[in-house]
Amino acid sequence: MTNAKENLNVQKLVVAVGLVLFVLKLVAWYITSSVAILTDALESTVNVVASFIGLYSLILSAKPRDTEHPYGHGKVEFISAGIEGALIAVAGLVIIYEAINNLRHPHEIGSLDYGILLVAVAAAVNFAVGLTAVKRGEKNNSLALIASGKHLQSDTYSSIGIIAGLVLMRFTGWAWVDSVVALVFAFVIIYTGLKIVRSSIAGIMDEVDETLLRKIVATLNERREENWVDVHNLRIIKYGSVLHLDFHLTVPWYLNVHEAHREIDKIDLLVKEKFGESVEMFVHTDGCLDFSCQICSKQDCPVRKAPFEKRVEWVVGNISSNNKHRLE
Repeated sequence: MTNAKENLNVQKLVVAVGLVLFVLKLVAWYITSSVAILTDALESTVNVVASFIGLYSLILSAKPRDTEHPYGHGKVEFISAGIEGALIAVAGLVIIYEAINNLRHPHEIGSLDYGILLVAVAAAVNFAVGLTAVKRGEKNNSLALIASGKHLQSDTYSSIGIIAGLVLMRFTGWAWVDSVVALVFAFVIIYTGLKIVRSSIAGIMDEVDETLLRKIVATLNERREENWVDVHNLRIIKYGSVLHLDFHLTVPWYLNVHEAHREIDKIDLLVKEKFGESVEMFVHTDGCLDFSCQICSKQDCPVRKAPFEKRVEWVVGNISSNNKHRLE
């Protein structure tokens, strides 16, 4: 099964679970009249809308590239995640309004035992599905799926807080706890939403993913071969679940085209072994120059002009620069 199909199947599960839990929380709110449970139900409304947006974006991003979209349709996932993050933040603002209104005009709470039970069941299911979505999204580099999973997890955390508040209210009779709990978790929800919006903007703007870049650099260093004299101008762009990786590879100048391409194939296999099949590589090969001899560890070089002195360790800073490496 391809990554796109896996992502789509998980997102369908997110949609189905979102609909069921939304109904469950509405029932819990109806029997308790708790504003804290209402906030949970309101966030679930956003969950349902956002999950459908995420599903549409994954269907669209799974479409093959065409003449109008030569890099595919994966960027739509960033837009989807941005909308979802914004909806999460709006839900937080609505919760704040409802909580403040309830503090000013408190009302009687009823059937708390059943309400607590229903919210607890919803929280457990949310966490399990959210964890599945995040793990699958991280594995397949799908921001839309990660956003959906984190959305469900944030819903879980707020549900746990709401349950704690309802239990406290159940044993103390303090009605104001209902609104205070809702206020606290409203700010948590807003923070989560803004983080997702920030990530989506970073993806649209092709912001460097430092963590991913460090992993790739570490992989190249660990399996480095003597014909890979130098790697520079390395860049990563995300298009949904697809990673586009391009860089310049310096090889001994006397290698013919086929020999140089075999070195590229080695790197391609190495990267896909580590990061999966959804990686596209575009590599420009350079021939080594005289100053490259000092950093080249090739043992049987027939045209060496200077002895090998020191291997330049590739790090994020020097491998991203558009300059061939040399000793200072």
